[in-house]
Amino acid sequence: MFLEQSIMDLKGVGEQTIKKFNKLGLFTIQDLIEYYPKEYEDRRKITKIQETVMDEENNIIATVASRPEVMKKGYKVIVKFRIKDDTGSIYVVFYGQPYMKNNFIVGETYNFYGKIRRQYGCIEMESPEYEKVDNGITQKANKIIPIYPATQKLSQKVIRQLIEQALSLALPEVEDVLPAYIKELYKLKSKSFALTHIHFPKDDEAFFEARKRLVFEELFLLQLSLFVLKSEFLSRSKGISKKVPESFKAFVEYLPFEFTGAQKRVMKEIVKDLKSDYAGNRLVQGDVGSGKTVIAAASLFIVIKNNQQGALMAPTEVLAKQHYEFLQQVFEPFNIKMALLTGSTTAKEKREILAKLKSQELDLVVGTHALIEDNVEMPALGLVITDEQHRFGVRQRLKLSEKGQTPDVIVMTATPIPRTLALILYGDMDISIIDELPPGRQPIKTNAVDSSYHARIYQFMDKHIREGRQCYVICPMVEENEKQADLKSVTEYTAYLKEQVFPHFNIGLLHGKMKPKEKNAVMEAFASGQVHILVSTTVVEVGVNVPNATVMVIENAERFGLAQLHQLRGRVGRGKHQSYCVLVSDSKNKVTKKRLKIMEESTDGFVIADTDLKLRGPGDFFGTKQHGLPEMKIANLYTDAKVLKEVQKAAKSLLEQDKDLSLPEHQGLKVKLLQTIEGEQMHTAL
Repeated sequence: MFLEQSIMDLKGVGEQTIKKFNKLGLFTIQDLIEYYPKEYEDRRKITKIQETVMDEENNIIATVASRPEVMKKGYKVIVKFRIKDDTGSIYVVFYGQPYMKNNFIVGETYNFYGKIRRQYGCIEMESPEYEKVDNGITQKANKIIPIYPATQKLSQKVIRQLIEQALSLALPEVEDVLPAYIKELYKLKSKSFALTHIHFPKDDEAFFEARKRLVFEELFLLQLSLFVLKSEFLSRSKGISKKVPESFKAFVEYLPFEFTGAQKRVMKEIVKDLKSDYAGNRLVQGDVGSGKTVIAAASLFIVIKNNQQGALMAPTEVLAKQHYEFLQQVFEPFNIKMALLTGSTTAKEKREILAKLKSQELDLVVGTHALIEDNVEMPALGLVITDEQHRFGVRQRLKLSEKGQTPDVIVMTATPIPRTLALILYGDMDISIIDELPPGRQPIKTNAVDSSYHARIYQFMDKHIREGRQCYVICPMVEENEKQADLKSVTEYTAYLKEQVFPHFNIGLLHGKMKPKEKNAVMEAFASGQVHILVSTTVVEVGVNVPNATVMVIENAERFGLAQLHQLRGRVGRGKHQSYCVLVSDSKNKVTKKRLKIMEESTDGFVIADTDLKLRGPGDFFGTKQHGLPEMKIANLYTDAKVLKEVQKAAKSLLEQDKDLSLPEHQGLKVKLLQTIEGEQMHTAL
């Protein structure tokens, strides 16, 4: 197929050009025609010189009125000449391009497009794009011109010409995978129209129609692939209805704290699921410290008192153990038999636990990935809860649910995913939000500073440790191919702090390459207060609850997303003492400064997550990479929320009609779908 051929096969592409395209991740003709513009220049309006606007792009047609001269301005070589139309004249200046002297002829007319400024009393157009006007005709004037992203020193002209050439050859081969009835229902243009007018729109309407079609298709394929992966949940399976037991009131009264208004609301939504004849499938989002574990405990209590079993899966042994100990404490008077099953469980203990689960002698099991092993049998499984669920693949979560007869499912996350992104990642789930912190929790005071503050930061940490508190220091993961000079390498930094700064305190080290047993030992030592300072990479993001930790220092803070910074910050502020987060960054980047400023001003995870999505776009945002989802080429989950709702409706409707995509009109879609999601999972799912 021509679409799969190399860009090298186009006219005018040499070795150097192809290398530059390859660096942008563009290899085939298809890659090239799907390399969408980042913005456009509207050159339909020709402005008279007298009407030009200062410090803005202007599009003028004018005649060269003076011979171009090469001159020096300080260290710079410039080419300068005067142009005129029937309303006035201005100068055109090119910097560092002496050869421009030969590109213009006095008396000839050209189309100039560029920014106009006042310099040294003269009005000048700086280094404009230009083209000769022949018999009143130009290639670019009166058109909307595409501007492409990061160009690896490829000129916009080269990119435009090659995309134009590729489109003219490729369009007959472009397959339109959207079924005709969907295009008709949602008033979508053809794929050929969309590709033509996203690159070279004839007018505003054509651009909006083209973009809507491409965004719809991209989100449709993404949503459809997730629905297929999670097809076990697509139709609400018949479940077993549960009643709220009489003992539930005594359980709630026994809890060491009262439910907040938000917890009561979410609990009401879960109880409705549990009472229903259909299996519930709910995402519970709540900021760090909002009380999701209590919700889990109350939900498990109801299910267990209905003579069914419960399972709670956490991503780390430390977190699983923490949940287990909390549940043991709150379930103690209520005769609930439970066990902890992790990678550290001995073979003998494991055999006993598995036998008791199978014989229903155990009501509840808390654990890690160990819960999804084939030999774990839970015949009366009525509720599955996964915590920090983005750490598990779709298949892993489904495998746990499949151990019971359509159990209710609750997914808990402390990552406040914007609703638009949640619709994509959890489109088949009901969403509950705990948007209220328990009373008495003090907001974490956050400051963004540069590295010149290190001495003061260390004094601050010293003071807190001497008062009996503990501190975290977070370093970014340093990739092997990165220069480490300006980044805090976690091992080197730990050694520096031990030897030079805090020789009198115990400092622990934690990073992803350590063995699970080593990680657990360090986190246990920190939790028990033996370690004063824990230096860690982001593995601590989902970690142990240490109410005594009151200071969080994050080095090279510019390296983290806002949502991740918020997650890390949530490791402190979990006790009665005022807590602090210090973000250290020497970055001068405006967007980085804006992001860190938001962290100083807001402790609302949802505000932060929305801002992160707006500033960084969905490609980088938490969730997409963990789910193996493709980077988005044109859709923006923040601005395209309206299209996303249409897409969800269309995808659900299509799968209800044809869940295997076996109808003739869905064959192109099925092939495209298999290409969309990485890995073999999709092939087995279809």
